[in-house]
Amino acid sequence: MRPPSLLFVCLGNICRSPLAEAAFRAAAERAGLDAVAESAGTGAWHVGNPPDPRSVAVAHRHGIDISAKRARSIRGADFTGFDHILALDPQNLRDLHAMAPQRSTARIALLMDQVAGCAGQAVRDPYYGGEADFDAVWEQVTRAADALVTQLRA
Repeated sequence: MRPPSLLFVCLGNICRSPLAEAAFRAAAERAGLDAVAESAGTGAWHVGNPPDPRSVAVAHRHGIDISAKRARSIRGADFTGFDHILALDPQNLRDLHAMAPQRSTARIALLMDQVAGCAGQAVRDPYYGGEADFDAVWEQVTRAADALVTQLRA
């Protein structure tokens, strides 16, 4: 049996989704859960670029190095290659549903729907904000990562 695979998706894959991927990897490791995690963007503006320096900094403050990550766009193969594709906000969720090929086997959902009491909520986009906005994103994606690990272990 193969481990569960999750793809975290935001708009550009330089702020929120790399942090969600990192938080999930850390939570899975702490729990001893074998899982595959990646991140991508629905847009292609930042393909090949490293994460936003503020994302790198917040991850680093939590003992995680994401500096080697490079942004990529979602691909058609992702819809069959991953078990779960998790959008970080409702607009990217709508875009993912529109992009999904008919043969898609991935469960496409909103990331914060996995957290009790947070259904329908977006992970706020910190791009135009400051350090506190990136810390708030880290708090959101960490809560979601912990909830996902609990669900996957059940």
